[in-house]
Amino acid sequence: MDVHEALYTTRMMRRMRPDPIPVDVQSRILDAAIRAPSGANAQRWHFIAVDDPAVKAELAVLYRAARAMEYAEISAGTLARTIHDPVAHAENLQRINRSGTYFADHFEQTPLPLFVFAIDDHGGANIYPAIWSALLAARAEGVGGIITTMLRYQAEQVHELLGVPTDEGWQMTAMLALGYPLGRWGVAANRRPVHEVSSRNHWDRPYTPEIPEPLWGPANR
Repeated sequence: MDVHEALYTTRMMRRMRPDPIPVDVQSRILDAAIRAPSGANAQRWHFIAVDDPAVKAELAVLYRAARAMEYAEISAGTLARTIHDPVAHAENLQRINRSGTYFADHFEQTPLPLFVFAIDDHGGANIYPAIWSALLAARAEGVGGIITTMLRYQAEQVHELLGVPTDEGWQMTAMLALGYPLGRWGVAANRRPVHEVSSRNHWDRPYTPEIPEPLWGPANR
């Protein structure tokens, strides 16, 4: 797969088929992830692939409780506030909420929850390159998924369930939920163009040239 196709079409897929992901595919995804750079090449990361139905069932309960806590904050206006068009943001949240509800209701059927842990990670600089590499590698395998930090609301319970040695400093960064998607891949259409969210040399100076349409896509190939 062309790297630009992967970059432009890898999006969050919350609706997945229950089909299991073969172990060799899982291994290729993880092997690509650990090739990502990390500070001083310390590789202070750890991944837990969950395929035990009993463990997934317990995680599903925690996830739904965490989601209720997060959406209470959103409803209170203390989380996910927009800095752009509030009407478009509200419409986007409604769409994401619908797909998020589907994912939460079907959590137990998620083929592969993949938990990512790190130690002393400064703002995610050491772990998020590996996370995104995992999602890009999954895309190349035809596997979709999401990245979520929702379970941080239930971090203590997740750590206990998965036997995480928090006394050594390990903390959950995120969870990737991976599976073969029900939806179709495509270039994200609901993005503000580069020149609206970028500047050149100074915050209040425009970015040039303007880029009104995606620079990669079927019409550009």
